[in-house]
Amino acid sequence: MHIDTERHLNMNILTPSIRRLDASVAAAFKEAIMREVGEDRKALIMDFSKIDFIDSSGLGTLVSLMKMMNGRGEMALCGMNAGIRNMFTLTRMERIFRICPDRAAAVEQLNHGG
Repeated sequence: MHIDTERHLNMNILTPSIRRLDASVAAAFKEAIMREVGEDRKALIMDFSKIDFIDSSGLGTLVSLMKMMNGRGEMALCGMNAGIRNMFTLTRMERIFRICPDRAAAVEQLNHGG
């Protein structure tokens, strides 16, 4: 699984190059993200611009990653299409995750704690 990684002074921006974040790739996705982040627990932005679909296994993986970040850095999600955004709304996950419309908004929020 390929993940584009941008490392900045105070945050990492990860863009997974997968179309579907579902049960068939959830474990590999989590492992790949953890390998990319390692012990570097500064702020994390997950850019969903290349992901077309997410299911409950994908959501569970994101919750697990958020718990991993707890107390070590903030996490934001961005670049979601309407279907993925709707999945977060239906499952009320938008109350748990910081969701931004795009990468620039996510960077701004994490830089200024908004």
